Amino acid sequence: MDDTTTVIAATVNQVGARLKRLRTQRGVTLTAVAASTGISKSTLSRLETGQRRPTLELLLALAQAYNVPLDDLVGAPEVGDPRIRLKPRRAHGRTVIPLTRRPGGIQAWKIIIPASKAVPEIKTHEGYEWLYVLTGRMRLILGDHDLTLGAGEVVEFDTRVPHWFGSTETQSAEVLSLFGGQGERMHVRAKSRQE
Repeated sequence: MDDTTTVIAATVNQVGARLKRLRTQRGVTLTAVAASTGISKSTLSRLETGQRRPTLELLLALAQAYNVPLDDLVGAPEVGDPRIRLKPRRAHGRTVIPLTRRPGGIQAWKIIIPASKAVPEIKTHEGYEWLYVLTGRMRLILGDHDLTLGAGEVVEFDTRVPHWFGSTETQSAEVLSLFGGQGERMHVRAKSRQE
């Protein structure tokens, strides 16, 4: 066997352990995975124990069920340049840089808001948003509130509430945005006094 064949065989042989670890970490039963994927419980069990070789069709269904990239299931060896090329884009006079690369679930963005006299465009939509001001100052209109947030301040809100955020007119801001389009909320664990 040449080196490439050896690497491929080793990668395929580790898929079962990866699948079992992922399912166990999520606290999901084989029965639940079978129900969500349409893959039989016995096939799932044989995949996890290495008694069945994974096919692309099975892996795609499992990647979708676990909401992870296919590469995470396979553990494909990294090739080429490891740098991630974030592609900034312009939206409403701002520079928006995506920090997540998979569709669905919570999306992360870095937003650079230049100082400007932008007219607030109040909007509502499904979802839940969490904003953290990295630098500068940002204006947020949320329902009846008109707030100015500085570096280190955080706000979270249901995006069905009329809202707009942007420049304070005199100062730019860099903001980290976490947005759940289906209303996913952030879970912050505070340290208890007993710990």
